[in-house]
Amino acid sequence: MNTKQLKWLSYVTFVVMFFATFGGTVVTKTASGLGCGHEWPLCHGQFVPAHTVASLIEYSHRLVSGLAGLSSVAVVVAFWLYAKKRKDLRMYSVLTLIFVIVQAIMGALAVVYGQSSAVLAFHFGFSLIAFASSLMLALGARKMDKDNGTSLRKEFVSVSPVFRNFVWAVTIYSYIVVYVGAYVSHTSSAGGCSGWPLCNGKIIPDLTGSVGIAFMHRMAALVLLIAVAIMAHYAYWMHRKSRELRSLGVAAVTLCLLQVFSGAGIVYTLSKPELYIFAALLHNLLISSMFGVLCYLSVRVWQLGKKPVEQLETVASNV
Repeated sequence: MNTKQLKWLSYVTFVVMFFATFGGTVVTKTASGLGCGHEWPLCHGQFVPAHTVASLIEYSHRLVSGLAGLSSVAVVVAFWLYAKKRKDLRMYSVLTLIFVIVQAIMGALAVVYGQSSAVLAFHFGFSLIAFASSLMLALGARKMDKDNGTSLRKEFVSVSPVFRNFVWAVTIYSYIVVYVGAYVSHTSSAGGCSGWPLCNGKIIPDLTGSVGIAFMHRMAALVLLIAVAIMAHYAYWMHRKSRELRSLGVAAVTLCLLQVFSGAGIVYTLSKPELYIFAALLHNLLISSMFGVLCYLSVRVWQLGKKPVEQLETVASNV
């Protein structure tokens, strides 16, 4: 299997993971988690579910998640057999498989036994890591194929430890913000703050119950936007020789800004269910994409931050 075939296999896995993440959000936002009752893997005792909207949504998500598991196994086998010199890509494939399995188990337990809002939020968090891992695998496989298909010229970019550590800190913090957002969703606290950007017409509202949860998420998202903007500024202006770092920085801040406005869209569509679900889906997909970009950027600043000799050895080993 050559690099082009590995690249397309990683693309297929990413697409399947995209729809698995999308399906999980649909299940949550339509309250279809128990569309098949407290049964798993069967749906009301059948392989083919009853023709209700909730059961079809839940069972479709199970099928897509199953495909995600199969595609994850395929990329692990393929990259471990045919990309032995690319430890980073092999790691991404393994992470994808591990977290697909973890989120599937958590989903099954939530159906059969029920789970608290805090645990359900972790379910989304683990599916997010699986999605991000598949995105990093696709981007890494694309770069591997591109490098093998062109000249051997490589760019050696100086990445300071301060910038590298800042990118890592922003990535970790973004995961915390995502978890808080998932907790808001699973506790039905999105309506705690009416209006945007003010919360119930106040800069600092009464921080009790759902209001406190929703306001905490807003403040966390604001801090994240500022941090990503600072990171993107330094990625763009301090690394003029790296088109990759500049592009990743722009992509991260653009996605972060869009997810802030999509969050505002959620607030303004709460009373319109037919629009709310689209705003919520867009919000989750934007934050998932942003987290994936940040994860890949975290890896790249670490790789590019190596000493020139170490980079040269890495290049030689990948040829």
